[in-house]
Amino acid sequence: MTEHTQQATGNEQSRYDRGWDKLKTIDGQAGERVIASLQDIAPDLGRYVIEYAFGDIYSRPTLDSRQRQLVTLATLTTQGGCEAQLHVHVNASLNVGLTTAEIVEAIMHCSPYTGFPRVLNAMTVAKQVFQERGLLPLV
Repeated sequence: MTEHTQQATGNEQSRYDRGWDKLKTIDGQAGERVIASLQDIAPDLGRYVIEYAFGDIYSRPTLDSRQRQLVTLATLTTQGGCEAQLHVHVNASLNVGLTTAEIVEAIMHCSPYTGFPRVLNAMTVAKQVFQERGLLPLV
């Protein structure tokens, strides 16, 4: 935790706490590893991810966690070059209850909008995660 975080006001600290809880719920240990990997180079970036992305955005009430992960998968797939983040979020998608079939379908759905190379890259990441979690072969 950075000095700024330790000195945060009650509202900022509640954003941090709310974000940290949400990050652990959705991303689990993978999310914690991402934040830890920033401590020696950009600890404030880790705090921003916790407070803004998870404390503010992921904690909004209108979309549930499954819907948010579908949007996240589509966004990361269509951007391309986000394979490390896709790895975390394919795991997160499974953590919040998406099935392997739903994840595959969400990635495939991006093909007419972004093209085959990015969808194939994203599918490779999904396959890796499924293999790591013992979820292949899909039937």
